[in-house]
Amino acid sequence: MLEKSFSLLFYPKKPKNHSGGNVAIYLRITVNGKGKEMTTKQKCDPAKWNKYAQRVRGNSIQVKTINTSLDTIERQVHEARKLLVENGTAITAEALRNRLTGQTEKPRLLLELFQEHNEQMAKLTGKDYARGTVQRYETALSHTRDYIKHEYNLADIELSVLSHKFITGFEYYLKTERECGHNTTMKYIANMRKIVYRAMKNGLLNRDPFIGFCMKKKEVARDYLTDMEIKQLQEKTFTIERIGVVRDIFLFSCYTGLAYIDVFNLTPNHIVKGIDGNNWIHTQRQKTESPSRIPLLPQAQALLDLYKDHPKCLNEGKLLPTLSNQKMNAYLKEVADLCGINKQLTFHMARHTFATTVTLSNGVPIETVSKMLGHKNISMTQHYAKIIDKKVSEDMLQLQQKLYN
Repeated sequence: MLEKSFSLLFYPKKPKNHSGGNVAIYLRITVNGKGKEMTTKQKCDPAKWNKYAQRVRGNSIQVKTINTSLDTIERQVHEARKLLVENGTAITAEALRNRLTGQTEKPRLLLELFQEHNEQMAKLTGKDYARGTVQRYETALSHTRDYIKHEYNLADIELSVLSHKFITGFEYYLKTERECGHNTTMKYIANMRKIVYRAMKNGLLNRDPFIGFCMKKKEVARDYLTDMEIKQLQEKTFTIERIGVVRDIFLFSCYTGLAYIDVFNLTPNHIVKGIDGNNWIHTQRQKTESPSRIPLLPQAQALLDLYKDHPKCLNEGKLLPTLSNQKMNAYLKEVADLCGINKQLTFHMARHTFATTVTLSNGVPIETVSKMLGHKNISMTQHYAKIIDKKVSEDMLQLQQKLYN
């Protein structure tokens, strides 16, 4: 919370039923409209008080002593204010009064706030946050705790000491001690940054330690299957049933662009008649809560028809007999080996395949692809277009070599 207004007011405070005599002089400190008062331990005759100068009128030694004391207190307030700024502590009337009276505020700690945030987030799982998001913040908290212990040998650290050095040190720790990739490192730092910014908004910190720190992620090449590789998958016959099921569900994602969790959650209620009279999938992406409207291609519809009477689908009310993500990815490695596909097959590759090979490569406009993928903005879809541009460039280079050879 930034300091927008600041004022001091000395005034004589008359007690109830005041019948005459000297009264105590108080100081009221006001920051951003919120005030706190404290006694100056001085007294005066209220009739001699100059409310404009906020001092006692007169030239006696006693009056000069009182006014000198008030001058000293005023100077101490400004010194305390300067000290709070230097420490990166939010300036509040209470913080200034506590500095002057010797009362110490309980310092706010980074991990303490991180834990509070995560507990609140956990209670909103399935409502405002996906389970995976909650887990990522828990992992980020764990990494932050380990870094503070590793670098500072502390159980927690005060918000006021956070600095650019702390942030860059955390980045180095994640990349070296935890062997995190650059983009993964940036995700964990972004999680911690949310806690820091939350503290700033709540008036617990008035200095941004992230100023000057670059949060840019590196662009990652997203692998996908070609038309030939999709054909290899479709035409392969498996003797092991579980392998064939995993292959089919993977292909379903290739023809719909749905992520694993969205395929896992599909029920018959998600199938509706579209404006063209054909079946569409109407769902909401769990990751972003963005709506997805996807016309079912014949290949995807055929796979749904294939499993409509599967015992797992009937018992659980699901459209497909999807296994856990871990098992799906483990079996996909077997699928790739059996099909002779020399790529690290993961379930999420199906989503990339839908965006590139199935849609964009076949002339589907990027705006339409973005809508079906459930992206919040088209910039999230544009990296797939870059992949297509790269493929066009490679194909044209091969053409040039043929023409000039």
